[in-house]
Amino acid sequence: MTDEMKVGKIKIATASLAGCFGCHMSFLDIDERILALLEHVEFDRSPITDIKRIGDCDLGLIEGGVANAENLEVLREFRRHCKVLVAFGACAVNGGIPAMRNSFDLGDCLRESYVSGIGVHNPGVPDDPEIPLLLNKVHPIHEVVKVDYFLPGCPPSADAIWTFLNELLAGEPITLPYTQLHYD
Repeated sequence: MTDEMKVGKIKIATASLAGCFGCHMSFLDIDERILALLEHVEFDRSPITDIKRIGDCDLGLIEGGVANAENLEVLREFRRHCKVLVAFGACAVNGGIPAMRNSFDLGDCLRESYVSGIGVHNPGVPDDPEIPLLLNKVHPIHEVVKVDYFLPGCPPSADAIWTFLNELLAGEPITLPYTQLHYD
């Protein structure tokens, strides 16, 4: 366990920003090993608990890039409340698929999606205060806050997540074998 983390069970929080939620699904793919993990951790804000607000935590796992004002707020809140923050998956590490829109003007993207795109009915760019304001660019999370660890992959495999968490919790260097980082 790292010096930043407390002794005993550590508290973990997770969030998905702009992405596909695949990293959380891969996390669940650790299957019955999650029971062994629960001997060492408790979950705070996470889809596993359905807790919506984050408390003080030892470890935060963030998947997804920062694409809108709500993502920005959630990420900053995690950084304030988590002793250790992990960029979890390709979208968090480098912007991933959501960042593909960075090559285009945001206005052009919105017009193509909501006004002139194939199959658009009732054209018009949504303008509702309930919809988070899009940023001009999708950012990997380290461009917005300090990140302590990066766990790449799209998504990282369940075995990579398991290895990463076990080595981190044991205070050992993170040494993922090539087979856990190789993607076809």
